[in-house]
Order: sequence, then C-alpha cells, then structure tokens
Amino acid sequence: MDAWILITFAAATFQTLRFVLQKRLSARELSAAGATFARFIYSFPFALAITLTYQQMRGFDWPQMAPSFWVHGAIGGVSQILATLMTVMLLGRRNFAVGMTFKKTEVILSVIVGLLVLGDVVSWPAMGAVLVGLAGVLLLSKTSKGAGWDSTAVALGLGSGLLFAISGVTYRGATLSVISDDPFLRSSVSLALVTLFQTVAMLIWLGLRDRAQIGKVLAAWRRAGLIGVMSLFGSLSWFTAFTLQAAGLVNAVGQVELILSIFVGRVIFGERLTLREILGIATIGASVVVLVLVS
Repeated sequence: MDAWILITFAAATFQTLRFVLQKRLSARELSAAGATFARFIYSFPFALAITLTYQQMRGFDWPQMAPSFWVHGAIGGVSQILATLMTVMLLGRRNFAVGMTFKKTEVILSVIVGLLVLGDVVSWPAMGAVLVGLAGVLLLSKTSKGAGWDSTAVALGLGSGLLFAISGVTYRGATLSVISDDPFLRSSVSLALVTLFQTVAMLIWLGLRDRAQIGKVLAAWRRAGLIGVMSLFGSLSWFTAFTLQAAGLVNAVGQVELILSIFVGRVIFGERLTLREILGIATIGASVVVLVLVS
C-alpha cells in the first residue's frame, strides 16, 4: 500500500477525534468560534517545534518559498477557518455522522466548482456520480423527525464542504511552493506558517467580536489543548498526503472518515441514525468512490 494512503488514513482518524473534542467543548464550555480558535492556538507551537526539530535533525536550512505560497496559504487558511467553524456549528445541530458526511461533500463540490469556474471537462459518468451525491445530500437534508427540510444544516454542510475543498487544493499549492526536495519539510513548514496565520487571524477576530472566548479557551487548556494536538497530527498528515498525491485522490481516500464518524457517533455520543440518514451517508460515500474511479 502506498505511503500516501496510510498517511491519509491517519489524517482521517485524527480529524475525526478532533471534531469529537470540538463537538463536546462547543456544547459545554466554548462557542463554535472558541472551539475553532482552540484548534489553531494549541497547534501552532507544536507545529513550529516539529518543523525546527526536523530541520535540525536533517541539517536543513529554512527553505525559500515562491511568492505563490503566501497567496495559497492565505486562501487555504481562511477557507479552513470558516469551514471548521461551519462544521462545529453543524455538529451542534445534527448527529455526528450526518455532520461529518455533509463536510465530505467537498469532493463532489470540487468537481462542480471546476466545471463552473474553470470550465473543466466532466465526463458523463462523473456527472452522474455528482448527481447521485446531490441526491444523498437531499436525503440528509430531512430532519431526523421528518418535520421538514433543515435548510440551515444544508447551508452549513455544503458551505463547509466547499470551503474544505478550496483549502485542500490551495494547501497543495502552498506545499508545492516551498522550495525543497523533502516532502515532510515542505508540509511541516507550510503547516507551521499557515497555522500561525490562522491563530493571529482568529485572535484578532475574537478580540473584536467575542473577547471573553479568548480567556475561556486559555482557561480550558487541558481539554482544548487536546484539540490542538489532534489537529496538529491530522493537519500534518493531510499536508504530507497532499504533497505526495493530488488533492482529489487524497480527499477520496479520506472518505474512510464516514465509517469512523458512524462508529464514533454510536459509541461515544450514543446517537442512532434513521434509515434516511443511513441511505444518505451511503449514497454520498458511493458517489465519491465512483468519482475517483472515473476521474
């Protein structure tokens, strides 16, 4: 099995655990923005330490970066902040597995964005897979009690999926803009700098909008710190995988996260899925697999 596949499996596992922690903290102690901020502020010190330690061990200097790095890094950083915020808000409304499945529509949405914005050619089988995926979204859009369509969940889910798709592509662009032949050095340097940017950006935003959350995140450092650690290993795994393989294939293998989310939702949160939700998750998962096979 190729290394990038194993790394992607690890990334999906760490990311699932991170969202478990964020769901719990946002429900008990922090706002959605606070839980999102915790991800970055507790990740950056570790990310920088790992980068510097690796450089020292391998005898590398700090690499140079092409100007495109800063553009890709900024776009990816902002997209990931907003996507994470939307996902945490979504997890507060719906079952864990449903929320995580909505987030995974990033693969489907990346095809639509490529078609509409870049004029990418999409084969008929691929378009069929996209339509099947959208049907899965409609199945998940129905509330668990069948009372109606949860338009807010749809907006949060598709919004997070679109933004995660953008961040995945731009992060690959950022890592490839680091001038080095070492994949791990490129990914670790990119992660450290982007995480620093995200920490500062959220610190400024919370300082202007909800300063109390900053103190709460710092006070909850034992629990919030775990979010940072899970985020660090998850992001480092994603960055490395994006460096080794195209973002579309990495995101496709990352659909193993759907299976993990169902398991976590049942075991940790005691959630039960309706038949409609199970069908929706299976439909979206199948559409993504087909997209990869025909692309």
